[in-house]
Amino acid sequence: MGGSSNLKGIGFALISMGVFATHDVIIKLLGAHYPSLQVLFFSSLLSFPLVSLILMQERTPGTLRPNRPGWVAARALCGMMAGIGGFYAFSTLPLAQVYAILFAAPLLITLLSIPILGERVGIHRWIAVALGLCGVLIVLRPGGGDALSLGHLAALLVAFCSATAAVITRKLGSTERPLVLLMWPMLGNLVLTGASLGLDYTPMQLPHLGMAGLIALLGLMGGFLSILAYRNGEAAIVAPMQYSQIIWATIYGWVIFGEVLDRPTMLGAAVIIASGLYIVWRERARGSESISPVTAARLRVDTVTTPKSTLLQRVLSGRGNSHH
Repeated sequence: MGGSSNLKGIGFALISMGVFATHDVIIKLLGAHYPSLQVLFFSSLLSFPLVSLILMQERTPGTLRPNRPGWVAARALCGMMAGIGGFYAFSTLPLAQVYAILFAAPLLITLLSIPILGERVGIHRWIAVALGLCGVLIVLRPGGGDALSLGHLAALLVAFCSATAAVITRKLGSTERPLVLLMWPMLGNLVLTGASLGLDYTPMQLPHLGMAGLIALLGLMGGFLSILAYRNGEAAIVAPMQYSQIIWATIYGWVIFGEVLDRPTMLGAAVIIASGLYIVWRERARGSESISPVTAARLRVDTVTTPKSTLLQRVLSGRGNSHH
């Protein structure tokens, strides 16, 4: 790909990350008024018609029955837990802290690819992963003045579940239809969060319902922009743009929520980002960027509000057996 194509890819990726950051800001705004599971339920419900229109483009004949039900179920469970944890973390923690912890997902993919995919990890990757996880500890600062909260645990759960789902997706390869991989987490999210309404429900005002619908729309817009980014630019150049979310988080956090980026979060995020960038650089130098854990991770597990861009692309291309 030429330089102009890479610049286009970078541009689309930066806009995509801005859209996703706006998506997360609205989650935080609604989370101040309603239980996070309720916000996730209505966002999922309102996104269902939009996602259904996309799924109608799937031309590969077949059913929703998975070929490898165990792995598909595990992936769907991870998607559900990531969605629930993400909505809770964004509702309770400063935006920059959540993103800093989520940036560890590509590093966790490196670790999980060993038992699940049987990949071999060299000393350079091990060092990068170790440093990145040290960065997470800096952000969490155990033993510091601020005690760890459920929000921190939720963000860690999102990073782990997102990484696990990404590795399982790579393991499944082209053995499952994109429709199967998209629908099961969606349906699971709706059932689980819908059941939670019986335990904790606050009637939603009409403008807030509109905001829930906007979450759904922004999630899909971010996914499409990500597709355009990876179609135009090289993965090893486009992927690091995901770290621009920390800039959006800093701006939104300060302007809307009065959050100030503290030194531990800034330092920890820098260490985590540097580790991820090193792995990208290392894999590109070796000419094996196609299996790079950082380029494989888009930081978005495919929940109903943010379907994975690779799966969206497979559905829209109408080729269930192709993969990005």
